[in-house]
Amino acid sequence: MKKAILVNGVPATGKSSVARFLADARKWPILALDSVKEPFFDHLGVRDREFNRKLGRASYQAIWSIVRDAPDGMTFIVDAWFGFQPRDVLEGHLVRAGVGSTAEVWCHAPPDILVARYRERLHLRHGGHPGEAFLPELDALARRAEPLRRGPILDVDTTQPLDHERLLGWVDEVLG
Repeated sequence: MKKAILVNGVPATGKSSVARFLADARKWPILALDSVKEPFFDHLGVRDREFNRKLGRASYQAIWSIVRDAPDGMTFIVDAWFGFQPRDVLEGHLVRAGVGSTAEVWCHAPPDILVARYRERLHLRHGGHPGEAFLPELDALARRAEPLRRGPILDVDTTQPLDHERLLGWVDEVLG
């Protein structure tokens, strides 16, 4: 069976930084939703929000197909906002991919900070991602977002410096 660390949180919570640290420290591959989705924007073009969502769903499926085709015993870091799909979609992907255990790193920050971070990074993000019009939606999303609560959870407040030792110790403990 495979293992997956689900680095979860709404946009601008710092998931990618947490995932990158963990990947570098443990030499596990990262499968990030944005990294899978952005080449499709490059080849298929940037369209409307519904197209963005459709590419998101396809990219999500591609991530779990990669995990499925990997050898048993591997651990993957999956960087995504897992709340964008119904829970049963994730559960189906995990079963088909042969993932036996998961651990969740829940990244969060106050809504006003997330909106400010997203705004500051607009010029750096791929043009296929939602622009400034997304900010009110992000604020509302951040107010209601919750972790998956699937397996062990490590709560990471990304307004504070990442406690590297705590993260690595927790991962070692829960995924053994």
